Amino acid sequence: MDILMDSLKVIGRIITILPFLLFLGLYMGKRSIGELPVFDFMVVLVLGSVVGADIADPQIDHIHTVVAMIAIGLLQKLLVTAKLRNRRLGKMMTFEPTAVVYKGEFLPENLRRINYSIDSILQMLREKDVFHVKDVGIAIVEANGKLSVSLTPEKQTVKVSDLNLSARQMDYEIPIILDGEIQTVILKRLKKDKDWLREELEKQQIRGESEIFYAGVNSKGELNLTLKGRGISGVPPIFH
Repeated sequence: MDILMDSLKVIGRIITILPFLLFLGLYMGKRSIGELPVFDFMVVLVLGSVVGADIADPQIDHIHTVVAMIAIGLLQKLLVTAKLRNRRLGKMMTFEPTAVVYKGEFLPENLRRINYSIDSILQMLREKDVFHVKDVGIAIVEANGKLSVSLTPEKQTVKVSDLNLSARQMDYEIPIILDGEIQTVILKRLKKDKDWLREELEKQQIRGESEIFYAGVNSKGELNLTLKGRGISGVPPIFH
């Protein structure tokens, strides 16, 4: 009889805990489930341990599990909000994107720094339908461990705007303002300074970097800006 009662209790806990776990996952956001950065991966592990212990051991008070799950969810949400407001904190809690291939050549020092083997990168390139390293303009291992690849101009898929045009030089947009903060180190590497940047902003009638959410510059010195607080119309709704 005790075995039957414990079994029914376990089944009841599964029925009650799974909907709550689903709600908590939706509350925490799809970033936590889809990309799994380091901190979010730890949160998922802890949640799994808490739920697993609750289901496996009928002697554990069910309410304690619910309280623990709520606390974990709130902590995760709090830290994500703090990361969005403080980029330095965000950098401390995750990995930086790292270039591993540039202009068809591997970057050995970067590979060693992130503990990736050449075989791993080659596999990730094949998953992107890239079978020749020389075809890669730049490949970057993102913070979530995925590989982003930009091919050389000669190997990129032809677009309507490219028809009847000669191959272009590789061009990358480099972020120089993030959430109102000028990236001075990047500016120095680009051999530019804050005075140049502010002159460019004045040309677009922008009073200062504090008004800018994102600014990137390409090899021609052209700025791509996203202003704070400006709504963008025409974004199509996405459903599943």
